[in-house]
Amino acid sequence: MSEILENLFGSKERARLLRFFLQNPEQIFGTADIVKKNMLDTSKTKKELTNLSNIKFIIKRTKKGNFSYELNQEFYFYPELKNLVAKSNTSPSCKSLARVGKVGNIKLAVISGAFINYHKSKADMILVGDNISKARLNNLMQALEAEIGKEISFVLMTMDEFKYRLNMLDKFVLEFLEGPHEELINKITGLRQFIAKRKM
Repeated sequence: MSEILENLFGSKERARLLRFFLQNPEQIFGTADIVKKNMLDTSKTKKELTNLSNIKFIIKRTKKGNFSYELNQEFYFYPELKNLVAKSNTSPSCKSLARVGKVGNIKLAVISGAFINYHKSKADMILVGDNISKARLNNLMQALEAEIGKEISFVLMTMDEFKYRLNMLDKFVLEFLEGPHEELINKITGLRQFIAKRKM
């Protein structure tokens, strides 16, 4: 779906910027912050920001020679674009999800929230594993946030912590796994059966 948006809107930069502002409608961002959060080329980003400002999709402000931008919620096609971008924020559009297993010895990786448009979820991702590389995890989250256009809420647990919380019938863990979600990795024997029995 992300490739469809890129073709529809003319470029990766424009598609990411549209998604970014639509996902963060109440916030104001400086140029450098926009470039960093979306992992884009500076010159191309500045050009697209000018284009989006010219059509009144975003509001451009100037303070002491510095530019900042925010979504214009009065933009004529705002409701339609918001719905279109919401539909595109599904896990197949996030190519970086394929790298989840490379951050360490991952036993379980499940997604919900922003990845599948389930906004009642208290987190977007649960990762369970050991020997996690903080650097790789940080790089992965930055890439994912650039792809979906917003900050990701994730919970990282060791295998021992996850087993303990599951045995204690931890409310957060159970609500996440019993609610709408998608499995990226599941190497925990009997977990699906355990959840299925609770739903019966």
